[in-house]
Amino acid sequence: MENVLHVVAARPNFMKVAPLWRALERRRVPQRLVHTGQHHGEAMSGIFFRELGLPEPDVHLGVGSGTHAEAVAKVMVPLERELERNRPGLVSVVGDVHGTLAAALVAARAGVLLAHVEAGLRSFDRSMPEELNRVLVDRMADLLLVPSPDAEENLLVEGAARSRIHMVGNVMVDALRAHLPAARALGIPEALGLPPGGYAVATLHRPSNVDDPVVLEGLLSALVDLSRKLPVVFPLHPRTAARLGEARQEALRREAPGLRLVPPQGYLPFLSLAASARLVLTDSGGLQEETTALGIPCLTLRENTERPVTVTVGTNVLVGTEPEAIREEAERVLRGEGKRGRVPDLWDGRAAERVADVYARLLGGEAQRARG
Repeated sequence: MENVLHVVAARPNFMKVAPLWRALERRRVPQRLVHTGQHHGEAMSGIFFRELGLPEPDVHLGVGSGTHAEAVAKVMVPLERELERNRPGLVSVVGDVHGTLAAALVAARAGVLLAHVEAGLRSFDRSMPEELNRVLVDRMADLLLVPSPDAEENLLVEGAARSRIHMVGNVMVDALRAHLPAARALGIPEALGLPPGGYAVATLHRPSNVDDPVVLEGLLSALVDLSRKLPVVFPLHPRTAARLGEARQEALRREAPGLRLVPPQGYLPFLSLAASARLVLTDSGGLQEETTALGIPCLTLRENTERPVTVTVGTNVLVGTEPEAIREEAERVLRGEGKRGRVPDLWDGRAAERVADVYARLLGGEAQRARG
């Protein structure tokens, strides 16, 4: 049987590939793993591989970060050489980071079957680099593995052949369900003196939120106000830490002791924190999904989302970036009036099994290229 080549670049990719890797292992499908290195170092990469049970990458491109053009170009050149040396039967990409687009371009140009896990998600905001990546990858992909009905509808409206689309559910939820017991066993909230349901978790990393000083300070003011009512644990993404600077971080620690600035967390420690939180405030797409799966109110600090099912079905509320709107919605949650949702269909911990079934059938010779 021909092998599957997984290309991963950033932390969300690792969580999505881990359950798929295990599902394909059970089917004895040969696999290789390429890490582009967009997220690198121990805090942002190494610990995630160990926690998720992923093997060391077969190839580490070590490209680091950069502009959109730099990131894509730095991945394409060595990845093209890798495909020439070890041509796979299928290239599998996940999500919407620059490495995903680069891998899709290389696979399509090489004529290798291309599968996109988490296809069809749309924010309809073309100012977001991730939105352009999603649209372009979906246009090139032979197999479109979608997590929700809205994603399928987006693809059909854009003209994708129904034969290319496979409704599989959410592989991020697979990882969450598999690792939640181990995460809870860490007891991170208890170690920090935080009672279950008695604190909030906040994350910020998107350029539109952290690169604009006015927007960033407005968001911080809302978090500081909330931290006077209950502790707010705030793991600092490297980008956010750099924008704040050491002096501003120290000032926040002095002025708002309830706002606990902590380093980036590994997957299991962060899941341990999020799983027992009263509410989560974030600009992360993946965390919108995880909070919906956990049944925890989520306030998304953005004007749009590529995961609308977390709003229409789940626990997510789009509050934007205006501090007053954030304060008001947070107060609703604290009064017990926060949004209650349910877990979307097929977010059952078996999405990776469904993806693996599709891959195994194709690589086993039961079907030809799926492009329609």
